[in-house]
Amino acid sequence: MTAHTPIKALDIAAIRSEFPILKREINGKPLVYLDNAASAQKPEAVIEAVADVYRHSYANVHRGLHTLANEATEAFEGARGKIAAFLGADRAEQIVLTRGATEAINLVAYAFGQTLSEGDEIVLSQMEHHSNIIPWQLAAERCGAVVKWCPVTETGELDYDALAGLMSAKTKLVAIVHMSNVLGTANNAERIVQLAHDNGAAVLLDGSQSAVHMPVNVTELGCDFFVFTGHKLYGPSGTGALYAAGDWLDRLPPWQGGGEMIADVYEDRSTWADVPHKFEAGTPAIADVIGLGAAIDWVSRFDRIAVMEHERALLDRATRGVADMDGVKLIGTAQDKGAILSFAMEGAHAHDLAQLLDKYGVAVRAGHHCAQPLMRRFGVDSTVRASFAIYNTSDEVDVFLEALKKAKSFLI
Repeated sequence: MTAHTPIKALDIAAIRSEFPILKREINGKPLVYLDNAASAQKPEAVIEAVADVYRHSYANVHRGLHTLANEATEAFEGARGKIAAFLGADRAEQIVLTRGATEAINLVAYAFGQTLSEGDEIVLSQMEHHSNIIPWQLAAERCGAVVKWCPVTETGELDYDALAGLMSAKTKLVAIVHMSNVLGTANNAERIVQLAHDNGAAVLLDGSQSAVHMPVNVTELGCDFFVFTGHKLYGPSGTGALYAAGDWLDRLPPWQGGGEMIADVYEDRSTWADVPHKFEAGTPAIADVIGLGAAIDWVSRFDRIAVMEHERALLDRATRGVADMDGVKLIGTAQDKGAILSFAMEGAHAHDLAQLLDKYGVAVRAGHHCAQPLMRRFGVDSTVRASFAIYNTSDEVDVFLEALKKAKSFLI
């Protein structure tokens, strides 16, 4: 098995051994970490990559002439190249390094927003994370554009007929999540792109979940912009990236000013650095970006389809167990799903369930998951969300289900 051949037969016990935190006990119970949609745990390879930078080769990147600066710059730009390859981008220059998906979306909303005029339309969906709503609301307020909403079906799927009906010559941008952080629904990106491009609109895909749970090739998807965040992909927090197709980065204005993003500065004017540095003002999260590169190396060891199948088996096992419980409402039952299970339980608040599950060492997320429009769509104010990763096991699913039964008996 070479380093370039992804591993298809997953040794979950060996994978788990690479995550120091999974050895912890919570309230005297082995940790069962099912909060991966919020943030994934980090393998030793990522932890060591970050520590190694600070121990041996830390310096500010770019423009330096000494050895440490050259080493740091090479590793930092190497991470950009790994991200480009991981996403299927044609060139590393199409990747802007950001503090995460939220910053990447804000970047596009600010820069692309300057091309919008009063009456132009931005299309979102009801399943968007707040980070793919608020930046567009702010952009619309600045220029007088209109935000329009694509509904979600009862099974938690995008209503593609309604989406097509929203399109017109006024549509300038469609910004939609590639995989929902609440429903797990994997949206048909190619169909979205085709609908938008047929009407002359650009497309931004929020890949915060899809980059983790499914193979992604932005060139094949045909989207104009794609964002993802590092901390969900087993990498450090405060990292992420924006991919921009074609010459979008050349066409759009910079969104933050400062060092690094300039070519020349005069008292009466300034000129900008070449892309992608035009959009990377200030000193970046150097060690953490290098750590993200290490995370991508780590993820790339495994066959993405094999990982999908493993996570889907866990999801199916958990879904069957939760669905068999009386008074439970599953939120999101689409056929094409990532490893995310959301549900509400009659007579039990999501927060109470999460706190009781913690007593048994089970970590889940409870709340509106930064998706309040979606919560209102399904008539709930919060859900419990269990989300699965490569290191989770069927035994952990069973612990979760047993703990949930006990929690239910206490509350109802």
